[in-house]
Amino acid sequence: MKDVCISKFVLFSITALVSFGLTNADCGYKACHETKPDMINVHLVPHTHDDVGWLKTVDQYFYGGNNSIQHAGVQYILDSVIPQLRDDPNKRFIYVEIAFFYRWWRQQTKEMQDTVKMLVNEGRLEFINGGWCMNDEASTHYNAIIDQMTLGFQFLNDTFGECGRPRVAWHIDPFGHSKEQAALFALMSFDGFFFARLDYDDKKHREDGKRMEEMWQGSTSLGGTDLFYGALYHHYDAPEGFCFDLSCHDNPIQDDPNLFDMNVDQKVKDFHKFAVAQASRFRTNHIIMTMGSDFQYENANEWYKNLDKLIKYVNEKEEESNIHALYSTPSCYVDALNKAGIKWTTKSDDFFPYASSPHSFWTGYFTSRPAIKGYVRETNNFLQVCKQHDVFLGPQRKNKDAESETLKEAMGVAQHHDAVSGTEKQHVADDYAKRLAIGIEKCQNLVGESLSGMMSKDNTTMPPQTQFCHYLNISVCASTEKQQSFTVTAYNPLGRSTNAYIRVPVNSQQYTITDANGKSVPTQTMEVTAETKRIRGNHGSATHELLFPVSIPALGYATYMVKAVSRSSLLVKSNDIRMLDNYQYTPRQPTNADTTIKNEFIRLDFDGTTGLLKTMTDLVSGQALPVSNSLYWYNSSCGNDRLSDQPSGAYIFRPNKSDPFPLFDKTVQMQVVQGDLVQEVHQQFTPWASQVIRVFKGQRHAEFEWTVGPIPFKDGLGKEIISRFDTDLASNKTFYTDSNGRQMMQRVRDHRDTWNYNNTEPVAGNYYPVNSRMFIKDPKLQLTVLNDRSQGGSSMKDGSLELMLHRRMFYDDRFGVGEPLNETGQYGDGLIVRGKQYVFVAPPADSVKLHRDLGERLYMAPSVSFSASVADWSKKFNMKLTALKRELPGNIHLLTLEHWENNNIALLRLEHQYEKDEDPDMSKPVTVSLKDLFVPFEVDSVQEVNLGANQYIQNVKRLHWDTVDGPSNTDVKVQPLNDNLDVELQPFQIRTFKMYIKHR
Repeated sequence: MKDVCISKFVLFSITALVSFGLTNADCGYKACHETKPDMINVHLVPHTHDDVGWLKTVDQYFYGGNNSIQHAGVQYILDSVIPQLRDDPNKRFIYVEIAFFYRWWRQQTKEMQDTVKMLVNEGRLEFINGGWCMNDEASTHYNAIIDQMTLGFQFLNDTFGECGRPRVAWHIDPFGHSKEQAALFALMSFDGFFFARLDYDDKKHREDGKRMEEMWQGSTSLGGTDLFYGALYHHYDAPEGFCFDLSCHDNPIQDDPNLFDMNVDQKVKDFHKFAVAQASRFRTNHIIMTMGSDFQYENANEWYKNLDKLIKYVNEKEEESNIHALYSTPSCYVDALNKAGIKWTTKSDDFFPYASSPHSFWTGYFTSRPAIKGYVRETNNFLQVCKQHDVFLGPQRKNKDAESETLKEAMGVAQHHDAVSGTEKQHVADDYAKRLAIGIEKCQNLVGESLSGMMSKDNTTMPPQTQFCHYLNISVCASTEKQQSFTVTAYNPLGRSTNAYIRVPVNSQQYTITDANGKSVPTQTMEVTAETKRIRGNHGSATHELLFPVSIPALGYATYMVKAVSRSSLLVKSNDIRMLDNYQYTPRQPTNADTTIKNEFIRLDFDGTTGLLKTMTDLVSGQALPVSNSLYWYNSSCGNDRLSDQPSGAYIFRPNKSDPFPLFDKTVQMQVVQGDLVQEVHQQFTPWASQVIRVFKGQRHAEFEWTVGPIPFKDGLGKEIISRFDTDLASNKTFYTDSNGRQMMQRVRDHRDTWNYNNTEPVAGNYYPVNSRMFIKDPKLQLTVLNDRSQGGSSMKDGSLELMLHRRMFYDDRFGVGEPLNETGQYGDGLIVRGKQYVFVAPPADSVKLHRDLGERLYMAPSVSFSASVADWSKKFNMKLTALKRELPGNIHLLTLEHWENNNIALLRLEHQYEKDEDPDMSKPVTVSLKDLFVPFEVDSVQEVNLGANQYIQNVKRLHWDTVDGPSNTDVKVQPLNDNLDVELQPFQIRTFKMYIKHR
């Protein structure tokens, strides 16, 4: 309501039968009330929308604490609703956010739990959506979405069995909707999907054309991904005059003729009017009305008493009004529409960007709070590492503080649409970060224990304690700064071996490094830059950074021995270095001589006058692309212009002019580092904005590491910082962005696929979420940029590509958060953020494989840990180990490997990474055998389940729909496995299995 206010392994056990679809309970579609075939059936859906953090923290919302900010207490909602449902079999209620329900459930007596189970089995209480949260759809990675949904499903399945399985997805508050989200929901066996927020202009056209409900084609590559969707008519609130909550001011239904102010006739009349108006915008004789809103139903009696009256009196006049009201759920509504016997129109694009009015485009949150966005992405990477080690450890786990559940739950909460989105209050953002940090620590204990067990050759002698360093990006790590010798262990969570570079802070200038075979590893040592020293303050003392390459086996680790030596003759010196101190620097003197950094694959040339990137050359194809890169800033609107009073804020991006300002004056300060492993160009745009561009030996992409902040504030100007690449590519207004890190979406500037678009905000209206990558191309070349966190991006002119890095502004955008997006950081002067972009130029035919492979290696990067060095390490400990007997094919990603139910069951997801016809070789079907694949355990048998792991694949029976394009694509193909447990994967297919395992 934000924009309304101010906005076991027992295969045939009873548990397994109940949990996966064999039940006689009257839930699901069997629990639906009868409707009237020749009337307008108004499906009244009592609900509450409970943000898993926003203005208050998730626990404050649960308990009802900190009510000075907002009166809301989820525990009281459930306490109040359950007796109402218990006492009247006719009543219905839906619940969505399992993070809250899980908290409440743990505090209930067995008697109350039994009552709730009865209500669920009879369909009176129905779980909708069923994830740990209602996740954002722009800033979330598909891996994290699957994880948080699975976490909620697992609780519901374990607690309620088949009747706890949600049948409809419910994203009523996220600020735009992605195509990948629709595909994932379809693969999770949902029959429908409802949301409230869509572009105001899109909504008008849909209402006029009766296209508020359609079939959404979730993927062009996959079967079974069509999904029925509906856009809600009146946001997700009750109709005006019919909100019967403590937080509302609408009059109750007064029906006693012996008392004054009797209004029942008028209420019925008003309801008829609203129902007729809504029905005129939809295609069937069924409409849905949401009766509830944010944190409502603390006094459920007030709601239900009035709803009972409303249904009674409306139905008393149904013969003359032709309107029938009933308690219902989204599932029952979907069932009714499915039986309507009409052919539905279809949609194949997405619902981004979302605008609530001509000058209110919700595209700022694509970038808001970039630090928390980066932290969430990094944590997702480590959670996958943690879950894999949880399976490896199995029954050998000894440390009670070594577990993954805490981080799973913290990450589940962090996917909420007011969490990773960056649209929460500052103290709530701090709470999200704190939860992640606590979960990370417990996972570090688990990973450390697992690695120690893997390293030990005799299962008795254990290596020194594993240490992790959280601030390697600013050259802070006590484990490497304070020791002259130490070990570095890199764990690779991928199903294929990988090569990477590790960079650690040190206080000596020369080191020897040996690998698992005792061979010497090349190194490069560089001085810690003044910019890094400025950022870290007094948190570290390293004078140098040690860089070296590592080679890590698939799903395994490699340990490297590092030792400082006295000789320093091989120290790499910087060329043309002008170190910056306290923001003071001498402008670079123009030499007119261009600067070049390169390796065997790419070459970057920098203009001798400006210091900016000038050309990128793909040495493989021999093609060069003129490309300039620089940092710019948009001035945030304060809402004081003649067109609108809408300012930029946490949600809204609204610059006060279309052209950004450059962050440099003619030239940028520049220094060059030359070395055998990496070559770097350091650029200083302003005292608070810099960039290091690196080319590593053996890599086909360049790394652009940007540092922005504290963004100046004393000039009174809100600033939104972008990195822009300008080329001569004939991109013809077209650019491409990913959908939640998976599908690629074609975007066209100033265009929408489903209506004639009138762009009232030239910049903000062309911004789209970029979760992992973005590119522009012409027939000859493609420029691709991958990022390390979710950001907003666009192509504002042909040949150009920009990504927003950081934002800071003065004003709240008046959509409910109630404070400006002004992150003051650790020292109170403003948040400093450091991130990376990964850029390459290549022919389009080569680029698909490059960005798919690189994208996987970035978001599933190696996990690096350290320990003290001991004598005869290689004799005592395994220096290299893999958990796979053979690597996975190059187009198959090990998406999930986690502990499931007990130590004898693991959950496995394998993903084909390429879309249909995307690459002539990599888009082919491929087969992976699970037989004798893993080293730590053997696979006895497997059972395939749906993507959410809450239904056996043979039990999935989704509703079928007729469309104007023919029958909908909702069938799930069952592919039985042979004795070798061969798993065939079609392009872009994800297959999920419960593996029954025995640890070796």
